[in-house]
Amino acid sequence: MKSYWKGERYIGIDLKWDYEKRTLQTSMDGYVKKALLQFQHDIPKQHHHAPSKYHLPKYGAKQQMTKLDTTEPMTPAQKKLLQQVAGKFLYYARSIDDTMMHALKDLATAVNSGTQATVETITYFLNYCASNPNATKLYRASDMILTTDSDAAYLVARMARSRAGGFHYLGNKDRKLIDGSIAIIAKIIKAVMSSAAEAEVGALYINAKHAVPIRTTLHELGHIQPPTPLKTDDMTANSIMNNTVKQNRSKAIDMRFYWLRDQVEQGQFNVFWAPGAVNLADYFTKHHSPAHHKRVRPIYLQTPDSPADLQGCIKLLGAPKREQSIVPKRTQHRPPSTDHTISTARKPTFKSTYLPLLKPIETSIQALTKSISRLLS
Repeated sequence: MKSYWKGERYIGIDLKWDYEKRTLQTSMDGYVKKALLQFQHDIPKQHHHAPSKYHLPKYGAKQQMTKLDTTEPMTPAQKKLLQQVAGKFLYYARSIDDTMMHALKDLATAVNSGTQATVETITYFLNYCASNPNATKLYRASDMILTTDSDAAYLVARMARSRAGGFHYLGNKDRKLIDGSIAIIAKIIKAVMSSAAEAEVGALYINAKHAVPIRTTLHELGHIQPPTPLKTDDMTANSIMNNTVKQNRSKAIDMRFYWLRDQVEQGQFNVFWAPGAVNLADYFTKHHSPAHHKRVRPIYLQTPDSPADLQGCIKLLGAPKREQSIVPKRTQHRPPSTDHTISTARKPTFKSTYLPLLKPIETSIQALTKSISRLLS
């Protein structure tokens, strides 16, 4: 029997220990390269920063219309390719690269209903993998306190479904340390949610159920857990779980979700509200622009710019300037006016239009006030 005390590899994951800095860096070097060779995928000419396509919404539009997929269904060979890609990269995404989770879950739901547009999505995802082949994740020494960020995206999936997202990590008691994830939630809520608040409650329920066995494992390892901090960016969901709001229309929320309220009352979880700008689970609930992926990548993976605390994450997650639409706005070119008196005239204002009409009424009120004062005197 051989003894190997360095511990540089475990279940396919490369481990790099630094006992002076008290950090652990994990990676799977060469895994993506071998997978791309298996699927015979070439390296793209252009670097891809996003794992999935992003459709820029039309800001200011009264209606956001859904794009219908009218392309042909996938062939059996393409379905098999989708299953192979999802199965091959899911282990890598769960172990190392968190940024792939949403795209992979989205692809996995299209196994039975995929079209030629889904095939294009597979190619786009493989281009992202080829552009970012060797991801690394960093773990720091901490108090081993389980911390969870929860978020939900309302009506973003097929058949009016919503998506739940969660970011689980081990931090300190002061909640300032941001460490590498130990679990990522990026799944569709099976039931149809009737409101955004119900979707947020459903996401809290899913994340809490996932956190229970982790709490038990930490207890058995000797790390006694306080009430697990469970962050949400929805004030209604926070109030429902903490029983600080009187429910009326929200009584129709799925009764399974009230299991979490019982857990909060028992002191197992501490549900609290925080702004969406500091919620690390938002990344796994929807498609984002390449610029957003590039900006927040240091939070979820190890880079030279990776923050070590919550304040560093806030700087990266701060609201950027709204991305401009690629399609330019149409400008209406009017012929020049020949009547210069009309073109140079000022627009009528409230003062110039309605003040002369109110003057007689003001005079009548003043006269009536004087008459009443004389009668009273």
